[in-house]
Amino acid sequence: MSERPKELTLAELASPNYECRACGYVYEPDKGDSKAGIEAGTPFEELPINWKCPVCGVPRSQFTNVGATNAPSGFQENLQYGLGVNNLTPGQKSLLIYGGLVLAFLFFLSLYTLN
Repeated sequence: MSERPKELTLAELASPNYECRACGYVYEPDKGDSKAGIEAGTPFEELPINWKCPVCGVPRSQFTNVGATNAPSGFQENLQYGLGVNNLTPGQKSLLIYGGLVLAFLFFLSLYTLN
């Protein structure tokens, strides 16, 4: 019996971003680097060997893979479920959860204004 291949999430399928360890600049392949003439859609691995950080000028070797951002964390087949919440990125989900908690707390505090 053969095993099914591991299914990848949309975040795992998206091209990863790389962060400069010196200054915190994040190279996003979807945006490219207009200062150096790197077109949008160029993966980090295909950057020229002599490419340097546009902010601080360190070489490519000083960049760390930080994974994909702005990609839903689920699987493609599940995106239509969950009232659209499955299309949200992890950052958007956190904002929705903690924003809801803050709003509920403010509503609770507003009950003290009632006589």
